[in-house]
Order: sequence, then structure tokens, then C-alpha cells
Amino acid sequence: MSLKDKSFSRRQMLKSTACGFGSLALAGMQGAHAVTGNPLAAKTSLIPQRAKRVIFIFMAGGPSHVDTFDYKPELIANDGKDIDFVGVRTGTFGKPSKRRLMKPLWDFKQYGECGQHVSSLFPHIAGQVDDLAFIHSMHTAGVAHGPSTLFLHTGATNLVRPSMGSWISYGLGSENENLPAFMTISPSAGKGGPRNYGNAFLPSIHQGTAIGRAGSASAVKIRNVDNAMLSDSQRRRRFDFLQGLNAEQAGRAPEDDRLDATIKSYELAWRMQMEAPELTDLSMESEATKKIYGIGEKKTDDFGKQCLLARRMVERGVRYVSVNYSDESSNPRWDQHSNMPKHADHAKATDKPVAGLLRDLKSRGLLEDTLVWWGGEFGRTPFAQSKDGRDHNPRGFTVFLAGGGIKSGISYGATDEIGSVAVENRIHMHDLHATILNALGLDHEKLTYPYAGRNFRLTDVAGRVVHDLFA
Repeated sequence: MSLKDKSFSRRQMLKSTACGFGSLALAGMQGAHAVTGNPLAAKTSLIPQRAKRVIFIFMAGGPSHVDTFDYKPELIANDGKDIDFVGVRTGTFGKPSKRRLMKPLWDFKQYGECGQHVSSLFPHIAGQVDDLAFIHSMHTAGVAHGPSTLFLHTGATNLVRPSMGSWISYGLGSENENLPAFMTISPSAGKGGPRNYGNAFLPSIHQGTAIGRAGSASAVKIRNVDNAMLSDSQRRRRFDFLQGLNAEQAGRAPEDDRLDATIKSYELAWRMQMEAPELTDLSMESEATKKIYGIGEKKTDDFGKQCLLARRMVERGVRYVSVNYSDESSNPRWDQHSNMPKHADHAKATDKPVAGLLRDLKSRGLLEDTLVWWGGEFGRTPFAQSKDGRDHNPRGFTVFLAGGGIKSGISYGATDEIGSVAVENRIHMHDLHATILNALGLDHEKLTYPYAGRNFRLTDVAGRVVHDLFA
């Protein structure tokens, strides 16, 4: 074959020159990641699996743990006193100063058989505490929203890395061949933006599918899923014609698996498009179900629809769903540097929908193998900023988990006596990622992907599984 022959591709050259040794390198680069069959086909976990899927409820901006779930009597007793503090933010890093302690703005009471303290901000979640595991000893990387939000989603503060949902899609595939394995509801364009649900160097099929946008009241609709200009039968004919052309081209070059990958991706996109309208049609739900989410009530309607949609997704086999309580402002919703009373508005908007989701999952038997994770990118300081605000606090904060093989009705770890720093059974964000992957039957040290000369993983070179959290 002449080098001038237009059909002489680089792939053919590697196979036919130097005894074909070049093709061995090509095969090595493709490895086990070449597309065969459905790239999102369900995969068998390599270790015991407690959970099959995850719903992450992201409270953007950093809710104050000392005003919500981390009860600190010493903080209340020392309200107004000055303490010594060493700065962690830009311009204050390493510098000592005096800060005024500020007690919680809401009263705490104990709830459930476990006796968990919850502030009056969350009366509905308070009714579910016997099903929850509160982690009071979280700490993370980054002190600003952008880096910390990226770290929460991807395990990196400033590098382009795959989202946690993409890793789970890559490791487990989808339980439904007609839907993506990873979907994100109402993501924000800022503070990490698309990188929070991006696939980075993983195959693009594992990128999160975004529904709606932050702050939009129509968050349960998928853009461009309908075509007003063509009927379903016309769209089907066009799709069949396109796939016929692809198949003919693939037949001419059977050794080129890139064409096969293209055909498979079009097939998957078509199946998703056909199932999406039914998925997002909340009118099929009973009025009683809508009521427990707060749908129809002014304060809770928007986020209630998002949480109900998340349940419909996991019910249909989506592996990882991110529900974002966020907006597009320069200060994310829970970011109250000078107006902590604003926390009451955000609690009102999310408390009933989150509690409703937990109740609904449990009543349907889905909570047993669905892990729910609630939290923000960090917490807030126990001292005042401005008059009645709080600054960012990545050194100690609270999240809670439920279902998916997690112990229920427990509190794990602790911050110091005023809620400033995690001091007991500390859990880093890498540790939380490793633990959630383990619950899904994935070993965080073995779930890797070769890129740029080395194997990468969600937890980088850190992370440990917190087995104490498992039932």
C-alpha cells in the first residue's frame, strides 16, 4: 500500500509497519476503555455493596453548623466575649486577631429517640433525625466558595478533575439503559460551574446531564428535548437514516472503534430523549406525595419539585443525582457574611422538601439502598462578622447522611467547645468521598483512570473509609 493512498490511515500504518509493534502501543492506550456495547451498562461492584445510588443535596454557600445541627452550650454561655483567632482567609492568613463570639440565633431542642439537637430552623428535618447520621467533624480544603465547591464535587481545588458523579458513572454504569447514570438539577454557572458536574478526562458519556439552572423556577424541564417542528415519527425516521449512514461508514472501516463509539452514543441519546418527558412529568404524582414535598406552597414549591424529581430519577435507575440549592449571585444562598437572619429564608425553602424526600424514599423502600447526603462546601465561624454575619469555616462543620447502609440516629465526631475546629474523629472531604464510594461497592484506591502518564482517582493520594459510619 502506498503512503500516497488516501485510505492509508495512521492506524493502518501502525499495524503494517515495524512488524505492527506500533499498534500494541495504540491498544495499550485504549486498554479496557474502548467502547463495546452500551457504555453505561450496569457493572458489578468489586466489594460488598450497601447502596446502589446517591442523592447529594447541595446547600451552596455554607450553612452555619452552629446555628443548625451542632449544639454548643459554651458558645451560648460566652456570647459577646472576645477570643484569640488566627486568620485563614486571604489577607488575614496566619495573623492573630480578636473576634467576638456570637451565639446561635435560633433555639435548639432535642428530637427523636437518639436525642439529636436541632435548631428551630429545621422542624421537619428534626422529625427525621432517627434516620440520619450527623457528621460534626468535617473539614475540607479551600476557604473560598470556588475552590471549596470544586473540592467537594471533584476532590481538587483548582484543577480540572472528574466530578464524583462521573466517577460513579464510570465505576458502576446506569441501572437504566435509557437514562444517564449522573444527573444534576439546577446547577450554578459560577463557583466551579460546569466543572462541578464535568467528566474532565473520563469518557464524555460520564458527564453529568444538567436539568434546569440555578434560581430558575422551571428546574424540572430538560432543554431541547422537544422538537416543535417535527413529529415523533419524523424524528424517528431522521434518526434511523443517520444511524444507517453511520453503520455504512463503520462497515468500511471495521477496525475503527471510534465510529462504533459514535453510533452507541447516538443510540443512547435517542433512548434518553424518549424517556425524559415521562421522567420530568410531575403531574403523574399524587397530590398527597406533592404535599409532603411542599409543592404548591410559595416558599417550598421550587425546591420541592427538585427533590421530587430526584426521587423519580433514582427510582428509575440513575446512579448519582445532585440537587442544587443555589443561585447565580456573587454570594451563594447560604453565604451570610452580614445577615445571618437570612438563614431562616433558606431553611424555610429547603426544610420541608428535604424531609419529604427522606420520608418518601423510606415509604417506598428506596432509602435502604439509596444514600442521601446533605451539606455545603464548608460551615461558618462561631464568631461574628460585621454585626450579625459569619465568615467561612472549612476547619469544622456538619453534614448528614441517611440510608444506603449508613447507621441511623447517630452523631459522629465533634468540633471544639465553640464549634470552630473539628477535633474528634475528624473526617476530611476525601474521607467522605472514599466512604460514599465504599458504600456503593467501589474501592476509592482502585477506581482509577490513566491520564497524563499516571492513574488518577477521586481521592487523589489521600482518603480513608470511615467504617464506623456503616450499620
